[in-house]
Amino acid sequence: MNRKTLILLLPITIVLAAAVLWLTLFSPSRSSGENIVLKAADDHELTYPTTQGLIKMGDLLKEWTHGRITVQVYPSAQLGSEKETIEQTQLGAIDINRVNINPLTQTEPSLKVFSLPYLFRDAEHMHKVVDGPIGRELMDKLKSSDLIGLGYYDSGQRSFYNSVHPIRRLSDLEGLKIRVQKAEIMQDLVRAVGAEPIRLAFEEVYTGLQTGVIHGAENNYPSWITKGHYEVAKYYSMDAHVRTPEIILFSKKTWDRLSEADQQLIRRAAQESVPYQRKLWQEKVDAAIQKAREAGCEIITDIDISSFRDAMEPVYTSHGKNLTDYIERIRGVE
Repeated sequence: MNRKTLILLLPITIVLAAAVLWLTLFSPSRSSGENIVLKAADDHELTYPTTQGLIKMGDLLKEWTHGRITVQVYPSAQLGSEKETIEQTQLGAIDINRVNINPLTQTEPSLKVFSLPYLFRDAEHMHKVVDGPIGRELMDKLKSSDLIGLGYYDSGQRSFYNSVHPIRRLSDLEGLKIRVQKAEIMQDLVRAVGAEPIRLAFEEVYTGLQTGVIHGAENNYPSWITKGHYEVAKYYSMDAHVRTPEIILFSKKTWDRLSEADQQLIRRAAQESVPYQRKLWQEKVDAAIQKAREAGCEIITDIDISSFRDAMEPVYTSHGKNLTDYIERIRGVE
């Protein structure tokens, strides 16, 4: 090749190189043009607010992409328990997963701050925390565990209910046998208020209340109603000792294969499903309260909450010692 020909070819080479560079930097990944089917897991039944939240997320993605991205939701723990589905999400076998914060604390211990008693003043306070910088910061920590956090759903508040008498003050709990979850923090919470924690499978609570094996339990309004516990434990004291949010997870292994445009769509769909899910949750709570009142149950709201909060010092000493910064920041959110 002579010098003149080489000079003529140089501009063409430069143009081709520039084109390759542009395609490398700015062209979308293959996934942005292909049909994508995302597998989503929830351990609640199909009509439950969290499951409906995932369905809403899928409907939005299907609408926005004209059917290119769809979500298949598997309710009622079809894909396993929350612990099992978290592991499958990390591996990429499940793409979207709705779980409670509690089992996720084994993966990211700092999320345990959301399980501390009487930390949130009310539902509005919790929403401001999880939807704000603190919530996003804690979700970002999940990336190192191959999980992407997309948003927080509501699961209400857990309060005490029992078959003996109304609970308005700390002394009313003294000596009562209260069913608790396996979580150590819940056992310590019940001990701190002067009651005796009894570990019992959730399916056995009704019989336990009926036979006197336990005097009470603690849970949200809908669980108190849907499992029939209100029939044998008519006193529900709205102390709201715990408000633990739910979280929408996405597999990082799947996420990294998506185009940036599709990632943004998925984030947006998740965020838009949050107010929808919370609205459904509130409707479920309202219906549960109405049913309880019609059945002659007593819902106690005039509670000396300050004494309950003061009793939690040993719980915070045991379970919040490495979370002081988050505790202070959460309490400071107005």
